[in-house]
Order: sequence, then C-alpha cells, then structure tokens
Amino acid sequence: MNMDQLLYITETARTGSLTKASESCNVTLSAVSQAITSLENELGFPIFKRSRAGAVPTEDGRRILSKAYKVLEALDELKQEAEVQPEQLTGVIRIATIPLPTLIYTDAIIDFKKQFPGVTLELCEMSTNDIIQEMNERRFDVGLIIFEEELRHQHKSLLFGKLIQQEMVVGVSKRSPLALQGSITPEEILKHQIVLYKDDLLLKFYEDLQQNYGKGQLLFSTNQTSVISKLVRENVAITIGFDLSFGKHAHMSSSDIVVLPLAIQTSVSSYVGWVQPNRRNIPKQVSAFLNRLANQYRFHERNESL
Repeated sequence: MNMDQLLYITETARTGSLTKASESCNVTLSAVSQAITSLENELGFPIFKRSRAGAVPTEDGRRILSKAYKVLEALDELKQEAEVQPEQLTGVIRIATIPLPTLIYTDAIIDFKKQFPGVTLELCEMSTNDIIQEMNERRFDVGLIIFEEELRHQHKSLLFGKLIQQEMVVGVSKRSPLALQGSITPEEILKHQIVLYKDDLLLKFYEDLQQNYGKGQLLFSTNQTSVISKLVRENVAITIGFDLSFGKHAHMSSSDIVVLPLAIQTSVSSYVGWVQPNRRNIPKQVSAFLNRLANQYRFHERNESL
C-alpha cells in the first residue's frame, strides 16, 4: 500500500470514474487502474464495483476510503508544516476570485488564520477574464478562475493550475415544471428565458448551444449572483452554471432552486483553477492558502454526500 494508491481511490470515489481520476491526478488511466487493482489484491476484496456507468465504492471500499481520507489529510498537514513555519509567514495575500461557496471560503480563511496569524487576506470577486487582466498587471497575488487549457497558450507570462473539478448544470425554480425532470436537454434550455453569470466560458457555452440547437432567449448576463438567484427562484428565468455554484453553501444555494444535469452524451466539465504571475518564487503564503481551500472543498463535498 502506498500514498499514490490512496490518492487514486479517493479521486475515483470523488469523480465516480477511473478516467476522471486519472485526469485529475495527471496520470494515465492504466496507472490508476493497475494501482487500484494491486491494492484490491493486497486487501483481498474489491474497493469499487466497476461498470460502464462508472465506479461505485463497495461496502468494504467505503470503510477503506474513510481511512484513506484521514491519511491524506494528515499527510497534507505534515507537508505544510514541513514547508513553512507559521511564524515565518507575514504580509498580505491579494486574491481575485470568481464566486465560490461562501462556507468553503470562510472555513479556509479561518483555518489559514489560525495557522498563519501574521498574514492578511484580501478577496475581490470578478469574472475570469477580468482576473486574467489583473494578473497581467500584477495587481493580485493569485486568481481563482474557471480554468481552460487554452489560457496557458494565450497568456504565457502567467502560471496556471487546476484546483477543483466542476460540472455544468442548469438551475430552475422549484415552481417550474422542469423541476420534476431528472435532467434537461439543450432544446429545452433554449425554450426558456436565460440569465447568466457574466463569464466568458459560460457565455461561450451558451453561444455554442445556440449554434448547435437553435436560437435562445438570453435576458442578460450579470456579475450579481443575487440578481440571478432572485430571477430563478421566482421562475422568471433559468440559469446555466457549474455545480460548485449551486452547492449547499454556495452563492446560488436555495431550497427554491432545483439543479438539473445536462441531458447530453458527454458531461461538460471544467475546473476551478488558479493563476499567478510568472515569478521564479511563488509566495509560500499563496500555496498555503490554496492547499487549505482545496482541503475545505473536499471536506464539505464528503459531508454533503453523506
């Protein structure tokens, strides 16, 4: 048993797919499959029930996964402790960010401040495109964005990385007949009034829908998540976004909003990623905060799945 195996089984459980786990870990599908099979042989029982639909933990697998999560979290804490001592970190971290679940932010900040009391965090919400511009001007230390691989090629003076995977979904009012459905097709989306968060990736996705399925009814796009939430809750419009934005503790979270997956052959996924100015030495404060943000996301995601 080794740490790679523990990482692969937790990522497979999180994504429900060996393929997605391999992408998240930046290794081949074969490496993930062989590592999990080897661990299952060592333990003497299957960790996952595999099928064409994906990978689902067995009862024994869930028991092993609960232990694996604790081991990996302890390892992360050990690495952070070894890399830098809290009293050595001072100064200000300026963070530009797309809207993310409030509680994940809050818990990450509280955790970070307990460990690094000498560091001040400054957060400012804006779209991915605006964040990229701010990074080019070096007005912020790090940006949290909707990650696209082509950004690396368009902005070679910046550093990019993946942080949290997310899936494209549709938010509708619980009063809408759509709320009774298990999913929603592109054709159904385009029949309804749409309000979008003003981000280039979401706007491009909507434009692609129109090119492939016909004319839509876009009311407007805005950076005001409260406006989008109100229009959806009151059944004036529906919205398209990533599942992370509709989580239990997210800006768009509401018992009056029902989240529907897209009824298309392949899921539309993306990542919340990070972007930084291309410096030789990235501030350790930045790396420490990103680690805590990712850890808090994994913690809340597991709790919401229970």
